[in-house]
Amino acid sequence: MTRAFVRTLAVGAALLASAFVTPAATAATPTVEELRVPGTTVQFTPAASAKTKAIAQQEKAAVRATATLCGSGYRLHVAERLPDSRRFGTLFTYTKSNSQGFSGACAVFDNNMPGGMKMKLKLCPNRVNATCKVDEGLFTQYAGPVKVEGSHSYVFCSKVTAIMWDGIAGPAIIDAVRSATPCD
Repeated sequence: MTRAFVRTLAVGAALLASAFVTPAATAATPTVEELRVPGTTVQFTPAASAKTKAIAQQEKAAVRATATLCGSGYRLHVAERLPDSRRFGTLFTYTKSNSQGFSGACAVFDNNMPGGMKMKLKLCPNRVNATCKVDEGLFTQYAGPVKVEGSHSYVFCSKVTAIMWDGIAGPAIIDAVRSATPCD
């Protein structure tokens, strides 16, 4: 046997062996039911975290209401209590996709404090000197919705800012900047 033949035989054997011991590359695709917020018609994005799913399960009425504000085709991407477990507000971000990728991002900032609070919600597309969508004022229920729609490159890596002040002129009790869509 020549060396070349032995090398070729060894490579072939290695490839054949790897076919029998390589695990499946990905998990099964989630079903429609697995992507639905239980007890609602609202869907999660496949990237929604366990934390988002837990908050959505506890806050079904808010998830239904905020999804309705964003409009059809939007799926819940993130639900986050702000500034932390004290939950002065909850930030909901939704995304919409088409065959080219993301086609929309939407955010709603839920007021979880009693009475009106000065709030600001800003959503900016992935552009330098972009025109951001802003909703600011005194809100008893929520700020928003604010939406950015367009091509994948315009929507991808959009940023959302949620600010809540303690009174009309007090310090910010929430000042959060987050990705509104997945961003590499």
